[in-house]
Amino acid sequence: MSAIEARDVFRVYATPEGDAAALQGLTLQVEEREVLVVLGPSGSGKSTLLRIFSGLDRPSAGFVRVFGREVGKLRGRELAQYRSAVLGYVEQHYSRALDPDLSARELVGVQLGLVGTDRKDRERRADELLERVGLEEKRGSRPAELSGGEQQRIAVCAALAHRPQLLLADEPTGELDAASAALVYDLIGELAREQGCTAVLVSHDLESTGIADRTVRVRDGRVSEETGREGSEETLVVARGGWLRLPEELLARAGIGERARAELAGGQIVVRPAGSESPRPLEPEAAVPIESATDGRVVAETRAVRKSYGKEAQRRLVLDGLDASFGAGKLVAVTGPSGSGKTTLLHLLAGLDDPDEGAIVVLGRELGRLDREARAALRREDVAFIGQDPGLTPFLSARENVELGLALRKLPPEEAEERALDALTRVGLGERVEQRAGRLSAGERQRVAIARAVAAGARLLLADEPTARLDEANALAVGALFGRLAREAGVAVVVATHDPLVVEQADATLELGGETLMSGS
Repeated sequence: MSAIEARDVFRVYATPEGDAAALQGLTLQVEEREVLVVLGPSGSGKSTLLRIFSGLDRPSAGFVRVFGREVGKLRGRELAQYRSAVLGYVEQHYSRALDPDLSARELVGVQLGLVGTDRKDRERRADELLERVGLEEKRGSRPAELSGGEQQRIAVCAALAHRPQLLLADEPTGELDAASAALVYDLIGELAREQGCTAVLVSHDLESTGIADRTVRVRDGRVSEETGREGSEETLVVARGGWLRLPEELLARAGIGERARAELAGGQIVVRPAGSESPRPLEPEAAVPIESATDGRVVAETRAVRKSYGKEAQRRLVLDGLDASFGAGKLVAVTGPSGSGKTTLLHLLAGLDDPDEGAIVVLGRELGRLDREARAALRREDVAFIGQDPGLTPFLSARENVELGLALRKLPPEEAEERALDALTRVGLGERVEQRAGRLSAGERQRVAIARAVAAGARLLLADEPTARLDEANALAVGALFGRLAREAGVAVVVATHDPLVVEQADATLELGGETLMSGS
């Protein structure tokens, strides 16, 4: 029996701007004990698919059966039992699932407690999983004392603790460095196979395919390509009605844009450009150049900064005597493994936290000498911060979310609208400006948050893992946008990242752990 059977699945959302289809006739079958990786760009329908598998959403048409049960028809107690006993679920916004008052060990054991496992067995299982992801020494720490990457590993452990029949993981390593991501992928693969668990992992990271029995690609709400076991060649999937999606790279190389001709030649189908078509771009819309000069001034700096978290035995030193400066017109990539202090540094530069020792200076003003009101004014006028959670208002459109940030800066409505539309075009969302944020994919919401920061015209832009939920093409475009913004507008851009596509765009790299500022190539 198949673990999952999805047939002709549509999911259409009704919005004031019109209907939006996340899935458009998707058909997919997953075998028992199979580890399936689903790849696809931002907005392709990957997360919607997992939500339907989990019973958090229902298809508009078609059906999904999981271990013989039609998930869309489950209600009440039956649905609750399915989700608590059968499923393990790791969602993109992992922090929402972590109770701030529980320790890491308690968080991993929550699901076991709900099914009646006694305390000793819960703690034994939690300790086993925490050790396997390198967090055994953090078992008494609460979420606020852990880095984003450490929290993400705990969320994965919590989803696996009760040995589910089906594990669903939505970008489970989005904010982890490469080494930590590999650890989590290996953990999911090993435990799924040890426990005879079926696993469906959604990602845009090609490294995730290393644990897969099979890989499929989703585009435009349908399965477009598939790679089988043992490294077999990737094949295109022909859906009902003859629907076939060709990779953009092939179309571009063939010079095919918006029109094509298909003809039968010698028993093969040949696709050619129609007329005088030219290749369409592979990346999001190009940015309009910003006319401004770089003045080379130091915008922000840290002076002998020390910062630690936790109490007594759990106290952990994150930054130790850090000296660094961030100049106008420069893009600096802050790198390092999970827990090395990347997010902490950004919070200190934004005045959202204070160092234990040392000083933070922004635009010549020592933040430790400013009261709350003065800090807020500095952030409002000169600092833009992009957090790991986009923090958008879901019932407002993409444009309105960007305009809201500009209204707080007291810009006239006409100028705010112009800036918002320009910034959204820069991040490749020119056609989605009127779509409500709640109907955008996670990657699209992240790009709205980036547009909001870009539109602010701040002199210091801080971004925390801004490409964690973006596919490769959009990550490359966002990295290039940050570089242009720095060099052409004279902004100091500081990005905490482990994404090599962003690092390669940087003028310098600040590697935490070694705390050495190295010139970029």
